[in-house]
Amino acid sequence: MFDIYSYTEDKQTEWDAYVARSKNGTFLLRREYMEYHSDRFADCSLMFYLRGKLYALLPANVKGTTLFSHQGLTYGGLVMNEKCCAAEVLKLFEEMNEWLKNKGINKVVYKPIPYIYSTQPAEEDQYALFRCGAQVTARGISTCIDLTSPIKWRQNRRTALNKAMAEQVAVSISDDLETFWLILEENLMTAHGVKPVHSVAEMRLLKERFPDNIILYTAKNRQGKVIAGILLYRTPQVIHSQYISATEEGKATGAIDAIMQEIVGLNGKYFDFGISTEQDGRFLNESLIFQKEGFGGRGICYDTYEYSIS
Repeated sequence: MFDIYSYTEDKQTEWDAYVARSKNGTFLLRREYMEYHSDRFADCSLMFYLRGKLYALLPANVKGTTLFSHQGLTYGGLVMNEKCCAAEVLKLFEEMNEWLKNKGINKVVYKPIPYIYSTQPAEEDQYALFRCGAQVTARGISTCIDLTSPIKWRQNRRTALNKAMAEQVAVSISDDLETFWLILEENLMTAHGVKPVHSVAEMRLLKERFPDNIILYTAKNRQGKVIAGILLYRTPQVIHSQYISATEEGKATGAIDAIMQEIVGLNGKYFDFGISTEQDGRFLNESLIFQKEGFGGRGICYDTYEYSIS
């Protein structure tokens, strides 16, 4: 029924055009984003054709005998358009599994695209996962604000915002990734002993490729010094905070709250803070998620499924 092909560079235009018109694809699933770290992953993205027309895409990489969708992305499930329906997607998975088995793949690790990113209902793949016997092996909880019907901020967040206003904290869009990255790196190293997932050079490259999707907001004190920032990933449905960080002065003066006040006024359906869990969701950072919930956010899950191919 389906013709299945591995992605090749000559298919980039066709791939990207499909992502653009899909019901659940975002710029993270375009090839120019996926391939900024192509040296770290063995790409095994798949393209599915039905009656000669491109039906769906699966961003993926392979490691050993396991297919991942995709280790280098927050999510990487099946990209579908409005023509995709349950029975056909179920058949697609059956035929994909046979195709993978013939390639020596015996396990699939799959991260569906969370529903908030979809412009139309798009969980046909999750039904197919159930039919494949997939089990949830990791579940991170993110904090999401419904921008069309926001919950009132907690008093401590409103107090911090008032402090930022009294301190004349100024918020604006900025191109100064380098200054923000210094703040970010220092905070991550001090708090967790880690570096950001992206280097500043990688983020500069991605921002140049996707200037309308990757946006940095910074907050400055009276003297014009950057004391906080939030780097946003903007998709048709969701404004996602990829990185948030502040100096000690920024934390003391409510600079993040001032930036958030600006962001919640943007056009969009959801604002997604990202997960507050570690160890595949088995540890919840309660102080972190409490802070996010203070802005009116509530929980959505980022799941990982696994199944074996027999």
